[in-house]
Amino acid sequence: GGLGGVSEVFWRKLRVLGVSGTITSLCPHLRVHTTSSPCPCVSMSLSTPHVFLSPHCPHCSHIPQFGRTEVIDNSLNPDFLHKFDFLGQAFCTLGEIVGSDVATLQFCANKLDKKDFFGKSDPFMVFYRSNEDGTFTICHKTEVVRNTLNPVWAAFAIPVRALCNGDHDRAIKVEVYDWDRDGSHDFIGEFTTSYRELARGQSHFNVYEVVNPRKKMKKKKYLNSGTVTLLSFTVEAEHTFLDYIRGGTQLNFTVAIDFTASNGNPSQPTSLHYLSPFQLNAYSLALRAVGDIIQDYDSDKMFPALGFGAKVPPDGHVSHEFPLNGDASNPACCGIAGVLEAYQRSLRRVQLYGPTNFAPVVNHVARSAAMVLDGSQYFVLLIITDGVISDMAQTKEAIVNAAKLPMSIIIVGVGQAEFDAMVELDGDDIRISSRGKVAERDIVQFVPFRDYMSGGPGAGLSMAGLAREVLAEIPDQLLSYMKARGIKPTPIPPMSSETPPP
Repeated sequence: GGLGGVSEVFWRKLRVLGVSGTITSLCPHLRVHTTSSPCPCVSMSLSTPHVFLSPHCPHCSHIPQFGRTEVIDNSLNPDFLHKFDFLGQAFCTLGEIVGSDVATLQFCANKLDKKDFFGKSDPFMVFYRSNEDGTFTICHKTEVVRNTLNPVWAAFAIPVRALCNGDHDRAIKVEVYDWDRDGSHDFIGEFTTSYRELARGQSHFNVYEVVNPRKKMKKKKYLNSGTVTLLSFTVEAEHTFLDYIRGGTQLNFTVAIDFTASNGNPSQPTSLHYLSPFQLNAYSLALRAVGDIIQDYDSDKMFPALGFGAKVPPDGHVSHEFPLNGDASNPACCGIAGVLEAYQRSLRRVQLYGPTNFAPVVNHVARSAAMVLDGSQYFVLLIITDGVISDMAQTKEAIVNAAKLPMSIIIVGVGQAEFDAMVELDGDDIRISSRGKVAERDIVQFVPFRDYMSGGPGAGLSMAGLAREVLAEIPDQLLSYMKARGIKPTPIPPMSSETPPP
């Protein structure tokens, strides 16, 4: 859910003991209830837990439920998939989410069946996790190793959640195939294991006979179709965006607003900068939608705000990096409300001009980001613009250089212009490059504002969609920087289990 949903990975911290309970782990105003009941068909069964979330109010006799998870059968270590999205802007509660574990495994095989008439086999393996209803879901497929009956597959990483859904004793089925070009892969055999077995690592416990059930039924002397051996098994914590936020990483949010003349005369209702007494213009709406969410991750709520593409007083020179509050030594505004106020004041004192240059504001934030490389701060630049970029080559170079820094760039395009250049900067399909140098990371997210502003009664929902889309890539971009630099989140001491007084 990007920044807007509450994932339930953190329920691993709960020890379900077969009884109902209430756990205060989010904030004083929320209660997490864990309930569990034994299976009626089995006298000595494990628990079948689920969780529901309700507000905590000591004065209320009737407590509504905001939602509940699915039920997981026969497990004392449930890993719930259901997400609670109702929390809206209660972002302080997200710090309770913990990182997920990632397992890295490597396998080899020995004396697999020969399936190709003019060769050996081209084996690969398919891993399946078991579901509550007894079915299996594919969770990983290895690469194909060509022309061998004794393949060694490359090590691969997979979230433990994907491998066994958090239940270490749940069956994991592995099928071995001989690859065929036409897609009609030949089945060699299968075996089953579990996370708990695999966690033993390389040993005689993790040498598996690959069995073809049809062959076993037909041939009395059939033993197996080869063996598969686990060569290595390691588990590491996969840190999340919220682990870093919880550990103290601060997001520094900078706004850059397009003041070029193509936006139209601000005194005219047709202008994208028109200041109506009745409603916010496109720039204000975009700023509010993104800023209201991201400001919750910035402790001091002071946001540098810049303008570009205008003639500024007192001498009327064109600037692509002027402070909206008029203070070049400290362009920070107090909260999103302060940014909006400074933006509106700037519209009354500057002359919209041009061209549309991005590189100056990108480099402005990059200079700040270059001073803090230890992971304690991460910088986000929000550019709101209406036009076709004028300094594409310089901006590409600035972005390629910024990709090495703790920094992300969000571009929101307003108006009806074609934004092909912005899509190119986004780099989702083709990583941008400059002077033959490819960007180390994808740090740009472009979103066209018009896709989310339907107007009328649904406008509010479109605003929420805009915020989700704009912020969707920030967590992964932050993680990509931290991982590339080997920066781990600061560990947080465990919270007290004592229930706070009402």
